[in-house]
Amino acid sequence: MKNVNIVILDSSEEFANELKNYFEQSDLFNVCGMSGNGNVGISLINQFKPDVVVLNLVLSGTDGFGVMDYIKQNKLSCSAIVVSNFGDDKIINTAIARGAKYYFVKPVSAENVAQRINDVLNERAPTYNVSAEVRDKRRAASLDEKISNIFISIGIPPHIKGYQYLREGIKMAIENPAIINSVTKELYPEIGKKFNTTASKVERAIRHAIEVAWNRGRVDAINAIFGVRVYIGSERPTNSEFIALVADKLILEDLM
Repeated sequence: MKNVNIVILDSSEEFANELKNYFEQSDLFNVCGMSGNGNVGISLINQFKPDVVVLNLVLSGTDGFGVMDYIKQNKLSCSAIVVSNFGDDKIINTAIARGAKYYFVKPVSAENVAQRINDVLNERAPTYNVSAEVRDKRRAASLDEKISNIFISIGIPPHIKGYQYLREGIKMAIENPAIINSVTKELYPEIGKKFNTTASKVERAIRHAIEVAWNRGRVDAINAIFGVRVYIGSERPTNSEFIALVADKLILEDLM
């Protein structure tokens, strides 16, 4: 039985149909409306009251920001997932501030979008009468969101490869703190295996992601997240130091 209503708003009819065809192969999803026009999109949202709106920022009529503003101002319960052609930092941060649960930069597969929809739904679902498997999935979704929020705050953009690799490395360090002492032999190869790449490319991409954050001069934000003045000026942590810092912070938060 299909029980998750989705509205797709994208100016690319080809991409919208790709999403629709993928979603409708699942018993979970029901695409109740599609449009490349934001005004029509708002009407579809009011008509169908969807659980999730997958939208591009570029729409005719009201743009994607306007649609998200409408959802937020009217306190609608649907979650917005942005799939955009723009990877600019300011645009990404603006979309997150206006209520986007996730931000994808095209090209992106329908499978990845579906996975993020599941994350959003698991996060919102009630916590009573659930199996251990479901609880684990919800915990994983919540952890992904916490890590993503940290990355956004310190200036690591989600469209670079190091973003995904770093997030995976932090989750591995939370699950097994000892792995931080074996990043070259265990952590990088495991991440590489998951993303079908090499350990050396994982190491370089993670280092680049950390460099991006530091080059944007957000050291104050970084120190604020960790609660102490960890780094000063151009000084920056190694890959393993950064992963350990974020993992330790999240482990401590979970214990409190």
